[in-house]
Amino acid sequence: MRVSIDPKSVEPSPSESAPANGGGGADPGGRATAPVHTPAEDKASAEEEASVEALRPHAEDAFAAELAALAEQDDRPRPARWKLSPWAVATYLLGGTLSDGTVITPKYVGPRRIVEVAVTTLATDRALLLLGVPGTAKTWVSEHLAAAVSGDSTLLVQGTAGTPEEAIRYGWNYAQLLAHGPSRDALVPSPVMRAMSEGMVARVEELTRIPADVQDTLITILSEKTLPIPELGQEVQAVRGFNLIATANDRDRGVNDLSSALRRRFNTVVLPLPESPEAEVDIVSRRVEQIGRSLDLPAVPDGIDEIRRVVTVFRELRGGVTADGRTKLKSPSGTLSTAEAISVVTNGLALAAHFGDGVLRASDVAAGILGAVVRDPAADRVIWQEYLEAVVRERDGWTDFYRACREVSV
Repeated sequence: MRVSIDPKSVEPSPSESAPANGGGGADPGGRATAPVHTPAEDKASAEEEASVEALRPHAEDAFAAELAALAEQDDRPRPARWKLSPWAVATYLLGGTLSDGTVITPKYVGPRRIVEVAVTTLATDRALLLLGVPGTAKTWVSEHLAAAVSGDSTLLVQGTAGTPEEAIRYGWNYAQLLAHGPSRDALVPSPVMRAMSEGMVARVEELTRIPADVQDTLITILSEKTLPIPELGQEVQAVRGFNLIATANDRDRGVNDLSSALRRRFNTVVLPLPESPEAEVDIVSRRVEQIGRSLDLPAVPDGIDEIRRVVTVFRELRGGVTADGRTKLKSPSGTLSTAEAISVVTNGLALAAHFGDGVLRASDVAAGILGAVVRDPAADRVIWQEYLEAVVRERDGWTDFYRACREVSV
């Protein structure tokens, strides 16, 4: 809850003025006074705060220039309280070149129709459920959709096994509650309640991680577009522009199936794994480049060959067959998703930058691949050794990769 204070109410009276040197002191009555900052000091403090770069900026901050360019060029109809039209939102996610030459970088590499269906869903009264196996960019897409539609991707509920009902509905400021009883001032709105009140998009990540009884808190919100507050005999009605994006997967252990009543409130869009090796290499390269810039890591093109190798290994083990279709393989217990490939390559770039010559090589990614593949030390290690000896060892041009992987696998 934001509290605004009228500056006039805290201005010192003449008898409480601060010392001439701008520091703290005491008034004639002996009371301590706060230091007085000059405009120059305030400006320096603001500049210092602005110079601190976030490790991972929100989508609306990282791509503010692209969003602004799209808003300026966008002359299509916009739903109520949307920052962009559906066409512009899809362009923001899929990339393109605007009429003034501004290049919009792709945020999602995949079928265009999937993005169009997702964007269109948000323009209706149906909530959006992004479903897919781990690592298919569900969270990434949900964040960028919220940023493009509402200009704010931070109205987020992170689903876990311990997520309480209050995280979706509302909580209470117990000091206010005990002092004055139930009131709107004592109520602490959830991100979903704020989105309803302000006509924005809320996000619920890992919906199937949330206990089933807490999940069903969303049923009234999504069907009636209201959130009852029985303690006050009131309700919050969603204003136009409100919608909700949830992400879920049913492959991980510990998931809670959605009730049929809740699932009916969503329009489900399934995000697939990348169709081709080239598409997956492109995704990994783009994301690693974005992450690398924030960490001052070497440029991705210097390691494109190793990225291609990592993607090949993951795709073959994930699919249970070599790229040429001639050799069937056993698949390990891990998902070996695109997100894990991005993590392996990013870690390899960090090794190359800090302990090598800055060029990504097989020795930099070998340990990361081993960690991603061998999740079950007994079964997965055997699968990995068989893959190394039967496939990697015999592959032309992969001798250095084979040796590096053998070295870390001992």
